[in-house]
Amino acid sequence: ADEEQIKAAAEVGAPFIEIHTGCYADAKTDAEQAQELARIAKAATFAASLGLKVNAGHGLTYHNVKAIAAIPEMHELNIGHAIIGRAVMTG
Repeated sequence: ADEEQIKAAAEVGAPFIEIHTGCYADAKTDAEQAQELARIAKAATFAASLGLKVNAGHGLTYHNVKAIAAIPEMHELNIGHAIIGRAVMTG
């Protein structure tokens, strides 16, 4: 996430931001995924320090959502179609 964009959101009075997690979800290696997770966590911390609530989403599944959900500043997750589809089909 771009710190300038986060600052701009705070400056215009936005109540929250949403961090795109697609690069995290699409990471090909554990190292890439860890790098993206660190980037997301840093952005969430920065946004929260400006008084913004932090949401995140895109490509999240049962297999990758836990680490994102563990970021303390996360307010809401927009979970993936796979999770909703499974919930509808299996309860």
